[in-house]
Amino acid sequence: MRPRERTEQWEAAALHPRAARAAAFRGRAEPEPEDDLRTAFQRDRDRILHSKAFRRLMHKTQVFLAPEGDHYRTRLTHTLEVAQISRTIARALRLNEDLAEAIALAHDLGHPPFGHAGEAALDTAMAPWGGFRHDRQSLRVVEALEQRRRADGTSMAGLNLTWEVRDGIGGHSKGLRDLQAPGDEAGIPSTLEGQVVRLADRVAYLHHDTDDAVRAGLIKEGEVPEAVTRVLGATRGRWLDAIVRDIVETSGGAEVIDISPPIREALNGLKDFLAERVYTSPQAAQEAARAGRVLTLLFEHFLAHPEALPPDLQPGGDEPAARAVCDFLAGMTDRYAIRTFVRLFVVQGTEGG
Repeated sequence: MRPRERTEQWEAAALHPRAARAAAFRGRAEPEPEDDLRTAFQRDRDRILHSKAFRRLMHKTQVFLAPEGDHYRTRLTHTLEVAQISRTIARALRLNEDLAEAIALAHDLGHPPFGHAGEAALDTAMAPWGGFRHDRQSLRVVEALEQRRRADGTSMAGLNLTWEVRDGIGGHSKGLRDLQAPGDEAGIPSTLEGQVVRLADRVAYLHHDTDDAVRAGLIKEGEVPEAVTRVLGATRGRWLDAIVRDIVETSGGAEVIDISPPIREALNGLKDFLAERVYTSPQAAQEAARAGRVLTLLFEHFLAHPEALPPDLQPGGDEPAARAVCDFLAGMTDRYAIRTFVRLFVVQGTEGG
């Protein structure tokens, strides 16, 4: 028996009845032979880990733009924290850890530079062409922008991931909206594993954004609202444990992945507090304005000069040139966007041209 078949046999016997099973995955855009060693979800995880888009997450901002200090989160460390939380919950609920991990590792591949400020700038620039959302862009990355080689040596667009992983990527984002009960939310992932990642993403960023904000001096430990600390715990070191345990206990016999009403209210309160004191603070507003100006001017420049885009991102087919420009900018790291801006508008002195 092949190692993959042993793993699939174990999944059939050990996982929760509603867990996703690799042997029954719903297919890929282009069928391909199964691997002897790895299940379909394990192969997806590996393809994501080895993608260029994943490596670029190292130099993409989470909240603070180009922070001074080595201990602030980046988009990559956020992704790894989401993956860790997702695996912990999935294992406790007897769900498919490999699927949860693959979704978590890919969920932010389409996030642009400069964090939420960059996403807002691209959404404004792309308004005539349908706007911009990083979850949709993450799907575009794995379905079209990344390249992989087939067994016969020819190349294909996209990573050819399973339906389950793509479904989870496309259904993970809530922005800064309140967490709601699953029955009140639209567009949640079809698999329980995807729903785990959807919650883990919110849990991870609220926890680490609070930690980074304290480190940056934007808030003090004692300023977190009492309505939050009364439920989650007085110290941030206990928050993750309390939330994860609550998700496991609340979801154990449920049809969907959920949290208890008290934890949901506490997380929504923490989100509102961070929105006021961190995400929309005067410092954040200044950084957002700078980031928006950089991306807006870059967008206008490359829209006027699409021939300057990299060869693999040249406009083609029925898609507008703006989509190719958006793909190029969304894939940039913070420092590459800044270097490109300096080269075009500072060194050459062509700002506004």
